[in-house]
Amino acid sequence: DPIRLVCCTLSMLSLSCGGDIKAKTCSDVRQAYTAKGFSLVNVPHQEMSGEHLRVCPQGYTCCTSDMEEKLGQQSKLEFENLVEDTSQSLRTTLVSRHQQFDEFFLELLDNGEKSLNNMFTRTYGKLYMQNSELFQDLFTELKRYYTGGNVNLEEMLNDFWSRLLERMFQLLNSQYHFTDDYLECVSKYTDQLKPFGDVPRKLKAQVTRAFIAARTFVQGLMVGREVANRVAKVNVAPACIRALTKMLYCPYCRGLPGLKPCHNYCHNVMRGCLANQADLDPEWNLFIDAMLLVADRLEGPFNIEAIMEPIDVKISEAIMTMQDNSMTVSAKVFQGCGQPKPSGMGSSRSARGISDVFNARFRPYSPEERPTTAAGTSLDRLVLDIKKKLKQSKRFWSNLPDEICIKDKLTESDEEQCWNSHAKARYFPEVVKDGLTNQLNNPEVAVDITRPDTLIRQQIMTLRVMTNKLRNAYNGNDIFFQDSSKSAALCSKRYPVLSVVHYLEQGP
Repeated sequence: DPIRLVCCTLSMLSLSCGGDIKAKTCSDVRQAYTAKGFSLVNVPHQEMSGEHLRVCPQGYTCCTSDMEEKLGQQSKLEFENLVEDTSQSLRTTLVSRHQQFDEFFLELLDNGEKSLNNMFTRTYGKLYMQNSELFQDLFTELKRYYTGGNVNLEEMLNDFWSRLLERMFQLLNSQYHFTDDYLECVSKYTDQLKPFGDVPRKLKAQVTRAFIAARTFVQGLMVGREVANRVAKVNVAPACIRALTKMLYCPYCRGLPGLKPCHNYCHNVMRGCLANQADLDPEWNLFIDAMLLVADRLEGPFNIEAIMEPIDVKISEAIMTMQDNSMTVSAKVFQGCGQPKPSGMGSSRSARGISDVFNARFRPYSPEERPTTAAGTSLDRLVLDIKKKLKQSKRFWSNLPDEICIKDKLTESDEEQCWNSHAKARYFPEVVKDGLTNQLNNPEVAVDITRPDTLIRQQIMTLRVMTNKLRNAYNGNDIFFQDSSKSAALCSKRYPVLSVVHYLEQGP
């Protein structure tokens, strides 16, 4: 029957057309597009010819030029957020640990000063209070050094012992009158006569090394924090935006909004976009190694907590040694500086004065009388924690592309059912290595390997300077005082764009 045959043919054609229309609908894309917060105005209901597209494949498409541009901006925003989110843990760790160590060291200094003040007030009474500014000055200078002040620790400690000798010499020889010139002569005998025994030499070595290590370590945490914060605010190049758009949103244009990129495809895009960040890695790893070295010193021979807690007892021991040696010291000084003039007060006052001042030897605090541990923790506990965190942060920047591709299931695990930049199929190109020079053959991102990112180069230099400072601190040296004026001038000449000098001079 010809009529029935025509009807059947028309019916089949109708079904076929209906199937084609269904295949070309953009309803899924419209739904996904509006879920991103975009307006559906001018968004097509059906696929159309894609000659107008500049980034995505130009076959049949669900994207207008305006949609492609908006999806490009969305790609940039999402990439920036991915980098920030993936580095969040590292940056938060450096911020919180810098704060913990800084609070701990400052509280340790405050506790040391309070402890000495309490002990010396009970032990020496009025005579301590009349000379307390000498000890206050010691702690003020230690704090000033720790917080980045231009203090030469060795000179400052030598000055403290010289001033203490002058004060005690006058107290122990109060029957004489001493001029300023005479007292200056007395202070010159500090090293020769060793009136305080071996305490000044030992304490100077311990305090200097411990404070250099503590200050430099906290500066290192601050530098690490600042570098990580700056590098996490990524500069997205136009070629990277194109590659990101193609990877994340061109599936929308092909009517496949739920399709995720192939794993290796994602790696190539991220390694191209984060090539400069990966170049920070070698210097970052050296910096972390240097931080770990100084951390070892903090819990070992340069432990500032072990030195500051008993500092009051050590200084009091030195005063007792001076008292025991007072006759010999006085005789030697009189011999070298000349016989002083009597004050006219009589010698009995001297003997009585010595007796009044030093008749009761100091009584060390029992553990329960000691001030509570600084910041409610101990240095060993803080160091153990930070060493674990620092070790975890090694190779962070070269691993960042891989971490982003793994994060939030960004890629499709099925290698046959993923977006490969133009279709739902396997991705064949090999994954390029990380770093700028290796991007020459990146199939996804056109990277200019002759133009390194200026900000990243600055951060590399900042880390290099800090690493050098940490290595010096590990050896007990403070490069700030090796030739501070020349090195600062040289640094500002060579690296005017860097805040390196600020880090070196300002402290935590």
